[in-house]
Amino acid sequence: MLIDSHAHIDFYDDPEAVLARAHAAGVGSMLAIGIGDGPSTMHRALDFARTHASVFASAGIHPQEAHQATPENLALLAELASDPKCIAIGEIGLDYYHLDNPDIPTQKAAFVAQMKVAAAARKPILIHCRTSELAKPEAKAKYEPADAWDDLLALIAEHWTPTGLPGVMHCFSGSPEQGRLAVAAGFYLSFAGNLTYPSAVGIRQAAVEAPADRILVETDSPFLAPIPHRGQTNEPAFVVHTAAALAELRDLSPEKLAQLTTTNFRTLFPTTQN
Repeated sequence: MLIDSHAHIDFYDDPEAVLARAHAAGVGSMLAIGIGDGPSTMHRALDFARTHASVFASAGIHPQEAHQATPENLALLAELASDPKCIAIGEIGLDYYHLDNPDIPTQKAAFVAQMKVAAAARKPILIHCRTSELAKPEAKAKYEPADAWDDLLALIAEHWTPTGLPGVMHCFSGSPEQGRLAVAAGFYLSFAGNLTYPSAVGIRQAAVEAPADRILVETDSPFLAPIPHRGQTNEPAFVVHTAAALAELRDLSPEKLAQLTTTNFRTLFPTTQN
């Protein structure tokens, strides 16, 4: 059995059909990401999880919506985090890629505030980190010379590592060195469909080097469909392709990789074993 550790199930018109196709493909469980269209709808993933035994949920304010990390919305997040089916806070973090994203201080403040919510709830965090390296010139001018990874790791060291709680680097797209630093900070590396893309040399190297007990697989669906579905709408059933690519990189059978990543997920989220 595979577990999709990051899927936006509430983004689909027919999530029931998406879930059925996932189960048919051997994906026995998933973590539905609760960012919604912003804080007012971040409850949707949890609503779905409450009625589906194989689905768990997160809740969080995406860095693109960091300006909405108001006291009222943070209180709402804390309320959602108290639900046993909400097993993580996220996706949260920093995004220096899009020109219309909030400025750096606003993003940092929202990230720190949500780490505090997660620490109070004693639940892991799911990290979104996107740099300006490949952004359009206007966005690069807005965010550089700041580096999202450097800023992220510094904030984690100050505000998260002291809690002793773990987390997930969702859709890990960093360098092998950034992967090592993330693991040292207590994080798991979750690999998505971009692992299968020809240009993803650094991501594949990080996937090879990561400790066996710190790897997960995900779709980030409906985004980032893996080869052979690249360019299509992604969905949790397609995590089998990312898992197959990761298994080949690590010289494992698909069955062994599925067992390994499922064990890792359940170790990270113990309540999902029930």
